[in-house]
Amino acid sequence: MSGSETLTVRLPAEVKRQLGRLADHTKRMKSYLASEAIADFVARELAIVQGIERGLDDMRTGRVVPHRQAMRRLKATIARTAKKKS
Repeated sequence: MSGSETLTVRLPAEVKRQLGRLADHTKRMKSYLASEAIADFVARELAIVQGIERGLDDMRTGRVVPHRQAMRRLKATIARTAKKKS
């Protein structure tokens, strides 16, 4: 991994044992598996934060739909889909 840096992380003993078992089964280094897990977690959490920020920006700029209108649209879509399946 180019451009990598070291980070020390404290893990519960059981999690460290499980990581060791996973490393043995997958023939990967524990540090590789931990790095991949952290990278996936960070990407997922950042995507959630960005979605919330987009929603807040939509709210501030008035790009919103009233709840009742949104629910009518949703129920109509569900009904159309149910008809297509039957």
